[in-house]
Amino acid sequence: MKSSQFSFQWLLLMVIFVSTSFHANGLKLRPRLGRIRRSRILEQKDSNHGFETFFYNQTIDHFSYGPESYQTFPQRYVINSKFWGGGNSPILAFLGAEAPIDDNIQPSGFTYENAHQFKALIVILEHRYYGKSVPFGSRKAALKNARHRGYFNSAQALADYASILLHIKDKYNATHAPVIAIGASYGGELATWFRLKYPHVVIGSLASSAPILYYGDITPWTTYHSVVSKDFRDTSEECFQTIKKSWSEIDNIASKPDGLAILSKKFKTCTPLKNTTELKDGLDTVYSEAAQYDSPSNIPVKRICNAIENAPNCGDDILCKIAAGVVEAYLLEYDGNNSRCYINEDRTGDESDEGWEWQSCSEMVVPMGKDKNSMYQPEPWNLTKYIKDCKEQYGVSPRPSWVLTYYGGHDIKLILRRSTSNIIFSNGMRDPFSRGGVLENISDSIIALSTKHGSHCLDLDEAKKSDPDWLVQQRKTEVKIMQGWITQYYDDFKAINK
Repeated sequence: MKSSQFSFQWLLLMVIFVSTSFHANGLKLRPRLGRIRRSRILEQKDSNHGFETFFYNQTIDHFSYGPESYQTFPQRYVINSKFWGGGNSPILAFLGAEAPIDDNIQPSGFTYENAHQFKALIVILEHRYYGKSVPFGSRKAALKNARHRGYFNSAQALADYASILLHIKDKYNATHAPVIAIGASYGGELATWFRLKYPHVVIGSLASSAPILYYGDITPWTTYHSVVSKDFRDTSEECFQTIKKSWSEIDNIASKPDGLAILSKKFKTCTPLKNTTELKDGLDTVYSEAAQYDSPSNIPVKRICNAIENAPNCGDDILCKIAAGVVEAYLLEYDGNNSRCYINEDRTGDESDEGWEWQSCSEMVVPMGKDKNSMYQPEPWNLTKYIKDCKEQYGVSPRPSWVLTYYGGHDIKLILRRSTSNIIFSNGMRDPFSRGGVLENISDSIIALSTKHGSHCLDLDEAKKSDPDWLVQQRKTEVKIMQGWITQYYDDFKAINK
């Protein structure tokens, strides 16, 4: 979920979009798991802070032995040794997710800001098929070919990370250096699964906003949009009710002659609306993104609600008020620039959207829908249609239960209590994905850190003077726990090698 050094402050980075994807072929996917919200680069910090970029000659297929399996591709990783103590000092490995790692190459964010406390080597790993880590020569060749797409999955990505980290330990003569994996959102899921599958490579993982329980039947399909609705209702009942009433008003106007043209003009869409679904999905994106990234420093939900409630010259016009909320949402993202269009921007060719579409249509199948108790029109989860749409798009059916089969998830308290250790699950409860995360301690070393007012991956953001005390304390607790893992590792190493 964005390196020679990396910043996690969303105002400074290029977005990893959380949009609800809706494509011309009718394929509608879950919100992206990106660590930071869609935005623009307001400022690029000087990246000359000790980051060095390398490429590892990576195997295309780690799990079979056919001729094509032995092909390789250059996989990018970035190292910063500014704080490293050398030898077997710790390694902090940030696991890239569904985006290029370029925006992570910043001298800020949790990992960079705390590396000095561990005297740690910073490693940032790019996920295969994103950024500069694309096999088969080009993204087009990699994604358009059905056989090539088959190597694009989480298990291959984890094997990639293991191979690179073992290579780095050998290269730096750090065979016994303890490695801690850090990941955000989908990257947090990867960090969790990395600890489960490769305990000989990482001694622990910090999994920020990792919804590992959002698969199969573990978390109700209504949950995500129920939390979005709760965030808005807790902020303003009037705002909640206005949004809830707006859907039928959209339908009413659309039913009139030139109704879609009227809606296009009212919402200043980038292209004329072809149907109401296009508009409704755009609004869903606005509300979901605001709730998911509702940090205390930017309060997007409150600002959108204020815009809806105080929209000038709207009177009783519900959609006029909703349009004012949309404008405010875009002002938050684009630094006050409102001379633009809204809702249906052309994102053709966005590699994160294209990559995540495939991942969602293969293994990352999250049941997600809306019921009548939310602020949305009811739209139940329909797995049959989901499978049909994905098969039409890619020629293969998703595997909805594979994540739970391969990584587990059911009875997680019982299973993980004895089978693993050293994982921090951090969640902000205003994040709709939080309810698919681990919210209770599983053992003395598998710890859940939840914050009532936190948002998606907020703990990994760049520290600010304005951060509330609970956020400062959360980060301190994470560091303390990680230091305990490292101390225990060194103690065990000494005891075994007396």
